[in-house]
Amino acid sequence: MAQQESIIKLKGKIGDLTFYKTKDGYQARQAKGVDPQRIATDPNYQRTRENNAEFATGAAAAKRLRDTLRPMILLTYDPKMPGRLFSRVMRVVKADAVSDRGERRVLPGNLGLLGQFGFNAAASLTNTLFLEPQCTVDRVAGTVALDIPSLVPKLTIAAPQGATHFQFNFGAAVVDFDTEGEGNGSVMAIAESETSLLMAESFAGVTLTVELPPASELPLFALFGISFYQEVNGKPYPLNNGAYNPIDIFRVDVA
Repeated sequence: MAQQESIIKLKGKIGDLTFYKTKDGYQARQAKGVDPQRIATDPNYQRTRENNAEFATGAAAAKRLRDTLRPMILLTYDPKMPGRLFSRVMRVVKADAVSDRGERRVLPGNLGLLGQFGFNAAASLTNTLFLEPQCTVDRVAGTVALDIPSLVPKLTIAAPQGATHFQFNFGAAVVDFDTEGEGNGSVMAIAESETSLLMAESFAGVTLTVELPPASELPLFALFGISFYQEVNGKPYPLNNGAYNPIDIFRVDVA
């Protein structure tokens, strides 16, 4: 182990050397690692190769899901969401009871594990809206509808402080986890209600409908959430850039 004797105090990495501070002063050590070629070929690293392969599968699937659902995800804000979503997708990969270890993948029958995933950990849909809309999927026609009944906003919606208006957001997507590149079949459609006053006596209810490719056999995800706004000089502005908006995977449907 090398120890610095000069007045130059370094912390961090330079090349393959790591500099750090101890009670005995500033020291340096050479970074250690396993040769990538050995990991790729040595039988002792078979388990590592299997884990790396499934990690890559989960990362690619989570990215495909995020990319497809982006129009809805952008309505809210949670910097830790990608990591949380990856962890949930890895549960789907590990639930594959058919493939060999290292070759497990995202099977449609296991995608129910993604149900009720919240894209904003700081805002739970179940703690914000005290009713459950009804979702209807017609795969043959390619339509997905969400029926939101009439309600009294101040009794049914737990709005954050400063919000004056709300809007219901609905989206549905079919996601192709198997095909790479352009034209993989993943597509999303969104619909939204009118912006309504939180202090209104009642909300009349609304049915939000989106259209997807008819007769698709791809896994289908329905997302639902609420956006909050603050009115300033007669114009509504997103409250805190969406930090209080809950968006959840409301339903997962597989053909």
